[in-house]
Amino acid sequence: MLTAEEGALAIRLARGALEHAVGKKPKHELKLTPVFNAKRGVFVTLTCGGELRGCIGLPYPVMPLGQAIEHAAKAAALEDPRFPPVFKDELAKIDLEVTILTVPVPLLCEPAERPANITVGKHGLIVRGMGTSGLLLPQVATEYGWDSTTFLDHTCTKAGLSGKCWTSKNVELMTFEGQIFSEKKGTV
Repeated sequence: MLTAEEGALAIRLARGALEHAVGKKPKHELKLTPVFNAKRGVFVTLTCGGELRGCIGLPYPVMPLGQAIEHAAKAAALEDPRFPPVFKDELAKIDLEVTILTVPVPLLCEPAERPANITVGKHGLIVRGMGTSGLLLPQVATEYGWDSTTFLDHTCTKAGLSGKCWTSKNVELMTFEGQIFSEKKGTV
C-alpha cells in the first residue's frame, strides 16, 4: 500500500507526464520513495467534465511503478483508441486518477460461484478466453451501481465476448485490487 503522500506523488508524476507529452512542458524530476522502484501494475484514468477521456494501464507488474505511471499517463492521453488524442488546450480541464494494482490472481471456483466470490468496490476483473481479454477496474462497478453479476457481464463485453461468457469453464477470470488516488475527489 502507498501512503497518502506517495499517492500525491503518483498524481504529480502522472500530471507531469501528461503535461510533458501533450503540452510539451519540461519534465520535472520528483524525489520518489522506494515504492516507485518496485514493479507494480497501474492504470491512469483521464476525465474531462466528469466524462471518460482516456484510460490505459499495465495490469501486470512489468516495470517499476514510477515508469509505469508515466507510461500509462502518456498512453491514456495519446493512445486510447476510443478517443482522439488529448489536445494542449484541454489539459487544464483534465482530471487524473491513478489506480495502483495488486497482482491479478485467478478466481478459483466453479463458474456458477463466481458472482459470490467477487466483492464489488474491492475487486477489479480480468476475463480471458477465446483469444481475447477485457479488464475493468474496481471503481467501475461502484460508479455504475452494478452488482457482481452485472460487473462480470460488462467485463465479458469489454473483452468483446458475450455478456455471460463468465459462466463457461473455458473462460479464465482473475481478480485484483486497486488503491485509487485522484486529483478531483480530493483523495490526494
